[in-house]
Amino acid sequence: MEKDFFNDIVVVKRSGQRVNFNDTKVALAIKKGFDSVYDEYDEKNVNKVKEKVLDYIEKNYKDRKTIGVEDVQDVIEEVLKKMHYEDVLDSYKNYRERRNISREAFVEKQQHKFVKAIESLGLKSAAEENAKRENANVDGDGPMGTMLHFGSTVSKEFAKAYLMDGKYARAHDEGLIHIHDLDFWAMGTTTCTQIDLNKLFKNGFSTGHGYLRTPNSITSYSALAAIAIQSNQNEQHGGQSIPAFDYYMAPGVLKTFKKEYKQELYELFEVEDFLGFVNFDKYVEIIDKLDSIEFDLSILQDLTPNSKRVKELVSVAYQNAINKTDRSTFQAMEAFIHNLNTMHSRAGAQVPFSSVNFGTDTSPEGRMVIKNYLLATDEGLGHGETPIFPISIFKVKEGINYNKEDPSYDLFRLACRVSAKRLFPNFSFIDSSFNKVFYKEGDYSTEVGYMGCRTRVLANVCGPSVTPGRGNLSFTSINLPRLGIKHGICLGERKKPDMEAFYKELDETMDLVRGQLLQRFECQCSKSKANFKFLLGSHVWLNSENLGPRTKIRTVLKHGTLSIGFIGLAETLKALIGEHHGESDKAQKLGLEIIKHMREKCDEFTKEYNLNFTCLATPAEGLSGRFVAIDRSIYGKLKGITDRDYYTNSFHVPVYYKTSVKHKMEVEGKYHTLTNAGHISYVELDGDTVNNVDAFESVVRIMHDNDIGYGAINHPVDRDPVCGYVGVIKDVCPRCGRHEGEGVEMQKIVNYECCGR
Repeated sequence: MEKDFFNDIVVVKRSGQRVNFNDTKVALAIKKGFDSVYDEYDEKNVNKVKEKVLDYIEKNYKDRKTIGVEDVQDVIEEVLKKMHYEDVLDSYKNYRERRNISREAFVEKQQHKFVKAIESLGLKSAAEENAKRENANVDGDGPMGTMLHFGSTVSKEFAKAYLMDGKYARAHDEGLIHIHDLDFWAMGTTTCTQIDLNKLFKNGFSTGHGYLRTPNSITSYSALAAIAIQSNQNEQHGGQSIPAFDYYMAPGVLKTFKKEYKQELYELFEVEDFLGFVNFDKYVEIIDKLDSIEFDLSILQDLTPNSKRVKELVSVAYQNAINKTDRSTFQAMEAFIHNLNTMHSRAGAQVPFSSVNFGTDTSPEGRMVIKNYLLATDEGLGHGETPIFPISIFKVKEGINYNKEDPSYDLFRLACRVSAKRLFPNFSFIDSSFNKVFYKEGDYSTEVGYMGCRTRVLANVCGPSVTPGRGNLSFTSINLPRLGIKHGICLGERKKPDMEAFYKELDETMDLVRGQLLQRFECQCSKSKANFKFLLGSHVWLNSENLGPRTKIRTVLKHGTLSIGFIGLAETLKALIGEHHGESDKAQKLGLEIIKHMREKCDEFTKEYNLNFTCLATPAEGLSGRFVAIDRSIYGKLKGITDRDYYTNSFHVPVYYKTSVKHKMEVEGKYHTLTNAGHISYVELDGDTVNNVDAFESVVRIMHDNDIGYGAINHPVDRDPVCGYVGVIKDVCPRCGRHEGEGVEMQKIVNYECCGR
């Protein structure tokens, strides 16, 4: 096939517009025909049809410079007929007829797509329909979850047809880019926020449905924290995070202690008939002024200097109050975790995607929060299940909790033990070179806070470089492997990669994404404070307390980030030079050059527009499967590139490549500093880590030493097939007592199912 032929031929659209021939669109048209008929099929069949179509066009149109779009579609039909894909042909022809009948009317133009998508959503289960599994914390089989998917389907097409430039919609549909959360474009929502609870707790806050007063106990502190997360989730399309959970909860511990101590003293004095002997109001006055649960007891004992028994009671009451406060804190943390795994948001279709960061508050109150949060996580949910939310992130900092002589090393050790059992917490590293530059000792707002998924927001060209009250506005990811395939050696068209052409197209694609992000930003800025009654009305977003009823919300949204992401660096490198960055220093060098180029481009956009453009190591998930399915249809199965069902997550070394923890972290760590919008590195461990906390801690230390910003350690977690317990199961399930390999009577299964499991 002569490549120059397709470089020269022009396609004439129905409107008369002339565009360059694009074989990607041919592949996509054929793929849609197959999609409309088959739930599963081999993409190589699509590629074969596409190649036959291109051969036909080259043979029959070689003397022409133009070809009509209808002619291309006629050729597709002819090839489908000759290759005996009658069912695909019928579907394709019917679709063309419907499109021709009413091409301009929006609803009819999208009718086939809508009907097919809605039919799948309404009639298929989440196990059968990928769209229902897009969001892990949405129940795709429930009525509200299905309703959300209906709305999402229509909203996406409306946004593409009416709200964005056609070039952005085409790039998305063709798989060159992926506009995340496209269904929320029309709503103007932002992605996520790091919620400053201190601001909410100071004077109380309104959820939009009722006003909540300032909390006065650790129990109400944790309850209101969950409500704040739930309320904000309803006004954003992403997740919610608490950047300094221990600092925010600590005042609740102190308030609870003061109540308990006063109550304990009163009861002990009353029992021993001392209330008429001591000036109890003076005790209360001093306790009310305490700024810590640890203090010199002599300031109370000396109030009645002549009574040894009173001094003893002051000490006994103190210990009782500490014990009760500690127990209340555990119960509050337990309730917080249970709430975030059960409370609903977004019309009842999902639990909030929530994250909490903690670990650096060394005050007695903060340490009590951290300890009990970890113990509550270790305890699990009602039947001992491992909680999914919130995604907890332990902040590691030298001088605070990293070294054995540090004041909170014991809590770091506890975090390792709990994570070894429950998968959480994950670990973030304040000492990483790119996080440490923002850190100001004594100011926890300058400590990095991550969303559970990986999003990071810290640098700010529009105001203070802090974490609380800020978040991501929107992000779009580039199909990096596509560029690698086109300009690399994998297709056999060249012996060495054309890096000049690669970078040229990468720059063009980044310019395209920049324009798309700015267009979406304008949509977001067109909204008002009234559209976000909690996010802006309760002053969750940075500086939103300064918004007047007519003030443009651009003045506060500018503190967020606009992120350009990528996935599949490993496949990109395989396409370009035949090996990925885990396999050779040469590939690692090229990988770093590519991502550094992207980061520098984002930095240029930041300076040009005075907005926070950032580079994101995209969490691949469903997107990785979407990109590879399209690319396989275009290029067929390419070994190490399109021969799996996914592209590798961001810059990760592929999971199928066997390497050591140390090497994996050495390779991936160098990308964390380049991806300032967010990143994560995973380590997969085999076997039970519960009884080897030393080994678990050593992995965290390897992350720390390799400049990792945010890391997670995965390991096998068991699930009992009968009672549903999730956690480490050795010989006996800790919930139902079933021994491994033991048969279970049907009645026993029924009993568990009847308990509301």
